[in-house]
Amino acid sequence: MSTLWRNREFTLLWTSQSLSDLGGAIAMLAIPLLVLDVTGSAVQAGAVGTAAQVAKLLCRLPSGVLADQLNRRRAMLTCDVIRLVAFVALAVAVATGRAGLTEIIAVAIIDAACGSLFNTTEHAALRSIVPTTQLPAAVARNEARSYGTALAGPPLGGVLFGITAALPFVGNALSYLASLIGIALIRKPLQAEREHDHPGHRAALLEGLRFVFRNPFLRTVLIVAAPLNLALYGSMFTIIVTLQGHGVQPGVIGLTETIVGAGGLMGALVAPTLQRWLSFAVLIRGLCWAATLFLAVSAFFTTSVAAAAPIALAIFVGPACNAALFGYQAAITPDHLQGRVLSVIFLFAMSAATVAPLLAGVFVTAWSAPVSIALFAATVSVSALTATVAPAIRDMKPIETLTP
Repeated sequence: MSTLWRNREFTLLWTSQSLSDLGGAIAMLAIPLLVLDVTGSAVQAGAVGTAAQVAKLLCRLPSGVLADQLNRRRAMLTCDVIRLVAFVALAVAVATGRAGLTEIIAVAIIDAACGSLFNTTEHAALRSIVPTTQLPAAVARNEARSYGTALAGPPLGGVLFGITAALPFVGNALSYLASLIGIALIRKPLQAEREHDHPGHRAALLEGLRFVFRNPFLRTVLIVAAPLNLALYGSMFTIIVTLQGHGVQPGVIGLTETIVGAGGLMGALVAPTLQRWLSFAVLIRGLCWAATLFLAVSAFFTTSVAAAAPIALAIFVGPACNAALFGYQAAITPDHLQGRVLSVIFLFAMSAATVAPLLAGVFVTAWSAPVSIALFAATVSVSALTATVAPAIRDMKPIETLTP
């Protein structure tokens, strides 16, 4: 069997999206810095980020339908062209001193909406260019890509913004150009043959929802993933606001996300090895019970950056779990439903992460930071128990034997 790196289409996709993800991570830091520079308001800087997250959330389910109905290559190329134009326009506006809050919000929302469709379509297309048995390894490579660019992008964005405010947005525009070229060079079709007559948007969406909720494995994954994401994001937010309340310097607080990101990156690098040694059932149970234990440990260190270390240890197994999960999902889902199934999974995970900061703020205000993290640890125990007793996890078949 040829190795994944000898797969021309996957290599083109992975390389181009590594550059694109790096550009996105650069812009993720540069946009709030730009808002602060233009308005001087931290509230407005936060509002821009919130607007982008809300746009991404609202676009999740429609993105899944479009990923299944449109030509996937054209959809991805269109997203790249729109984002490229948007960031070139923003860079020009910044360079000429004409960038206002309205323009910044518009670009952030355009980027979020196009990103939602692009990411769903990219995940859905993976099954068309990677053999079934290599799907978990391919997802693991993508996990490593995401963690690596998330670690490298923000510092680079800060350096570029320090040189001149327009430079990070020029860099992001170039990253979308690299993505566009990479997608255009892929030769294989990114979807299977389809019927020309598509059901209406509502009927298509309901078809995807029915497939997810009637499938025992996918239904169980939703029950496991939502509390897990809620707890991890909520605990991180609890640590950050607690450190800020104790007067810790922002640069030091930023180390918490670096520590957690490093744990995820290391986990992504060893994910293929973990997958060879351990089944998905063992991995997901290990992740959930480890998260429960390590979050409980983290509750004792909430006034120190050291609180991030137990969370990083918990997240270490996460990339291997995601790789096995999405590889298995891709193998059991028909091609014409890939986008919709992915969008439902993403929506549940993202919705949980979106409300996590609010819940963490309520818990910290009503009780204390240790109590807040203890509550999140208890929440993860729900995922752990579900993963332990659910027949859909326990009785999973080897991926080599699956047909959608």
